[in-house]
Amino acid sequence: MIDKINIRVYACSIKDKKVLTLFEEYAGEPLMKFPGGGLEYGEGLIECLHREFDEELNVKIEVIEHLYTQENFLVSRFRENEQLLTIYYIVNIVNEEDFLILDPCIEKTEWVEIDRPDNPFPLPIDQIVFDKLKEKFL
Repeated sequence: MIDKINIRVYACSIKDKKVLTLFEEYAGEPLMKFPGGGLEYGEGLIECLHREFDEELNVKIEVIEHLYTQENFLVSRFRENEQLLTIYYIVNIVNEEDFLILDPCIEKTEWVEIDRPDNPFPLPIDQIVFDKLKEKFL
């Protein structure tokens, strides 16, 4: 039974036709994902993105535009009682020289080519977003 909703806010930082991705393990599964995370009570969407980039990667961002909001019902892959709602923005990193992985859960970061033939993301909404990035930037 679904009794919780988890709102997730993510960012697509684009540079030279590449998008910033994070690699981390979650619930025993290796994940490639976009930077961002869970919205906290009393927090706005943009505020959440600023906090996540500051906490995880030690950088400031400039939000450029909204890219995508998940439209279909989705149950969390990791918690069967939780509905997910994900929102994605395009951002620029303002102070890339300060980039430093601060979150111990993040194993590494990588700039992934947008024009690659496959879709490397394991999570279904991230796959949709990667396809939207291809449409927008290629």
